[in-house]
Amino acid sequence: MRGAAADALTELEREIDAPGAGLDRLRLMPTPFVPEVRLHLAEDAIVWWARMEAAAGHALPAPYWASAWAGGQALARHLLDHPELVAGRRVLDLAAGSGLVAIAAALAGAAEVIANDIDPYAVAAVTINARANHVAVDATGDDLLDSTEAKVDLVVAGDVFYDRAMADRMLPFLQRAAAAGADVLVGDPGRGHLPADRLTVLADYPVPTTEPSVDSSLRHVQVLRPA
Repeated sequence: MRGAAADALTELEREIDAPGAGLDRLRLMPTPFVPEVRLHLAEDAIVWWARMEAAAGHALPAPYWASAWAGGQALARHLLDHPELVAGRRVLDLAAGSGLVAIAAALAGAAEVIANDIDPYAVAAVTINARANHVAVDATGDDLLDSTEAKVDLVVAGDVFYDRAMADRMLPFLQRAAAAGADVLVGDPGRGHLPADRLTVLADYPVPTTEPSVDSSLRHVQVLRPA
């Protein structure tokens, strides 16, 4: 690991090792819907973000990796409950965030797991969380969405249809991966840019949420694949 991701890894390791507790801290905890996986999550991601920006003296990427998003929780649960989907296969977790789905794939017996996220802090978080769960995950910060070949057996993507720009890039990539022979699974709690007419629902789950600024403690989440 080099560059910004290496710097972020050093920073997160220092955060985890620092004494003290409170809303602005990271804590290793079981994921609510996937207790087999432990993640370093923020007690309050917004408060943690504010403290880190104040300390850095400049803006930092939103810490999406510091919350266990509902779509990722459903996907991780689905993989652990259906290990035949991943056993012995090469898996790519897109927009991996904390690495929850990638770690679940590794625990379910995947031969190789790649967790991809363009945020260097997410790359660092995946590395730390994989270490905490004693699994091997290759974390990468490259932007893969314009590539033409996934070169994996299974592509998983949780909570990726949160805005139009992301949806317009993500769906063609997933369709190309499926056309090339990869299985594709998406986890989504009904976000506004989900292309529901181009996806088939495989399962749905009532998922406890740790997301900031969410009114309900449960989200209805679907696992889908390209139609």
